Amino acid sequence: MPKRILTGTVTSNQNAQTVTVSVERRFTHPVLKKTIRKSKKYRAHDEQNAFNVGDQVRIQECAPKSKTKRWEVLSA
Repeated sequence: MPKRILTGTVTSNQNAQTVTVSVERRFTHPVLKKTIRKSKKYRAHDEQNAFNVGDQVRIQECAPKSKTKRWEVLSA
């Protein structure tokens, strides 16, 4: 199976080799038929500490790197 790739915005880079990425998804509510925005935060591995808050990045699923990290940054 191919690994999932998501696009989001870096919201935190305070930890060493880790960034927090907020990924927003939009969908139509099944009853109200209104477009809803939901966001979720993912912790991603950033080997070179290259990304700063506000950067748009792509993240990809990977094997667990730590207790909370299951994603790695592909590129900006």
